[in-house]
Amino acid sequence: MNTSDKSTEKIILEAAKKVFLLKGFDGARMQEIADEAKMNKALLHYYFRSKDKLFDAISKEAFEQFFPRVAEIVNNEKTIFEKIESFVDIYITMLLQNPHLPVFVLHEVNRNPERFIKIIKHSGVNPEYFGMMIQKEVEKGNIRPVNPIHLLINILGMCIFPFIGKPILQGFIFNNDSNAYQQFISERKEEVKRFVINSIKK
Repeated sequence: MNTSDKSTEKIILEAAKKVFLLKGFDGARMQEIADEAKMNKALLHYYFRSKDKLFDAISKEAFEQFFPRVAEIVNNEKTIFEKIESFVDIYITMLLQNPHLPVFVLHEVNRNPERFIKIIKHSGVNPEYFGMMIQKEVEKGNIRPVNPIHLLINILGMCIFPFIGKPILQGFIFNNDSNAYQQFISERKEEVKRFVINSIKK
């Protein structure tokens, strides 16, 4: 693919993200994506022959930005506490850069879970390895006995909920003060790290 093709593909993907985030997979139309990209529909179909292929490309790109870094964290030689800190940093940073992604993914996962399971399986992340890593830490006496699945879900839930629950948090908890909500999000990384690490320390 030459430079011109890559540039055009990037424009299409950015336009598709906006339309998919706004309307979901079912509500999005290729013509709307073409209009957002400021190109004709024929050119859009030249690069991506169907809405499914375009959606898969966007999903793959989003996960590929994140999962390889997670695999790197899991496989490095840092302590379990340093790994948790790195994971939380990367995950919340990604959510800050893509604040609408959690709601979009939640909706589409419920609509077509097989699509996302396939993408995650090809990402290189192995949940069984995470479980073995936690079990080794327990056996070494570095952390208290803990169910790895519960630990992983606790970390993910604490990171994701403030973004999924933004309308309630900003509208009710922070009385529609967007600055207060943003301040809360900026403090979230350290709070999640501290809470999770303290929950497994012996």
